[in-house]
Amino acid sequence: MQPSAPEPRPDPDPPMGLPVLPELAAHLAAAADRTVPEPPGGARPLRAAACGYFERRGLGTAADRVLAGPGAPALLLALLAAAGGDVVLPRPCAAWYAPQARLLGRAVHPAPVPAESGGVPDPFTLLEAVHRARDAGGDPRVLLLSVADDPTGTCPPPEQLHEVCEAAADEGLWIVSDETRRDLLHDPHDTVVLSPGEMLPGSVVVLADLRATLVPASWPAALARFPATGPGEALCAATLDALAGLATPLPGPLAAAVGHALAEPAAVRERTAAAARLHGRLAAGLHRTLTAAGAVCRPPHAGSHLYADLEPLRPVFAAHGVTGPAALERALAPWAARGGHRFGDDPKALRVRLSTEALLAADGDRRRRLLAAPDPLEVSDVADSLRELGAALRPGEGSATGGG
Repeated sequence: MQPSAPEPRPDPDPPMGLPVLPELAAHLAAAADRTVPEPPGGARPLRAAACGYFERRGLGTAADRVLAGPGAPALLLALLAAAGGDVVLPRPCAAWYAPQARLLGRAVHPAPVPAESGGVPDPFTLLEAVHRARDAGGDPRVLLLSVADDPTGTCPPPEQLHEVCEAAADEGLWIVSDETRRDLLHDPHDTVVLSPGEMLPGSVVVLADLRATLVPASWPAALARFPATGPGEALCAATLDALAGLATPLPGPLAAAVGHALAEPAAVRERTAAAARLHGRLAAGLHRTLTAAGAVCRPPHAGSHLYADLEPLRPVFAAHGVTGPAALERALAPWAARGGHRFGDDPKALRVRLSTEALLAADGDRRRRLLAAPDPLEVSDVADSLRELGAALRPGEGSATGGG
C-alpha cells in the first residue's frame, strides 16, 4: 500500500509581533562584528539578565538554573530529551508541542481541557490519561501546559491551575509551564496569571519564548528556568548537554540585543504593553464577530489567537462543501485560520484558530498606525476585514468554498 500524501500545510503564520524597536536594532547593529557565538545555554551576562526577567515575575532565579536557546521549540526538544518518558499535553495545545516529543520517538497522551479555559487539562482527565498510559505500558513523565494559551487565547483560573499541578506532581510528573504570552494580557486588571513555578517550585520548569513579547519574530530566543533542587539541577545539566548536542547556539550579536531586551528598559516595556492592548482590542472584535454568527468561542484573555468551535454552523458550511477543518482553513484563510486538527483536536470537528495578526498586515507603517490608533477596530481596513469574516460565517453571504 502506498502511503497517503501528507496534507498540504497552509501558508506560514503572519509575522508575529510589531515593527522592530529602534533601540533593539541599534544594539544588534553595535554587536554586528561579534563573531563568537554564545556558548550552549547562554553566557553568564545573558543568564544574569534572564534572572532579572524572571525575578520581576515573582520567580527568584539563580544564573546556574536558567538556560537560553534559539527559540522555545529547540529548548523544549532538549528538555524532553533530558527528562525522558512520554508527554501529556492539553487538547488542544500549541502546534509546536507534540512534534518535539515525536522527533524523540516519545508517545504523546492528550488530556482534554475544560470548558472554562484552555492551556491545562481538567485534573480528572489528566489522571485518566496518565493511568491509561501506564496501564498500556507507557511511561508519562512530563506534563506540558500553558498559563496564557495558544491556541485558545485564554488563561486558566489559578485554582484550576493549582489542582492540575498538584495532580501532576502527585503522579511524579515534571511540569513544563509555557509562559510565552503571559505578558500579553488584554486586561491586566481583570486577568490573574500565576506561574506553576510559584505554586510548586520544586516540580516546575518555566519556558518562555521571547519572540512573543520582547524581541522581533525573526530573532529566535527563549529561556528555560529550572527548580533550585537536586533533581532540578540534574535536569538542567542534562538539558544543557542535549542543547549542546543540537549545535545551534544563539548568534553573538543577537545575544547582545536579547540581553538588553531582557533588562526591559522603558521602550521595551511600553511596546509590550501597547502590543497587549492592540491584540486585546482586535481579539475582542474577532470574538464578537464569531459569536454573533453563532460560533462557540471562549473569550480571549491574552496573546494574538482565539479558538472557535463552528459545529453550530456545520449546516452552513456543509452547504458550501466545507465539512472538515482542512477545508475550513481554506474558507477562512484571510484570517490566518488553522484547523483544530493541527492542535491535537478532533480531526473531524469544525474548530479553528484565528489570529489577530491577520488584521495587521505586513506593512510596518500600518502596524505603527494601529498601535497609535485610539480604537483599532475603527480603522477602516480592520473594520472591513471583520465585516467580511461575519459574511463568511452567515448563510447566503459566506465565501466558504472547497471540499472537506
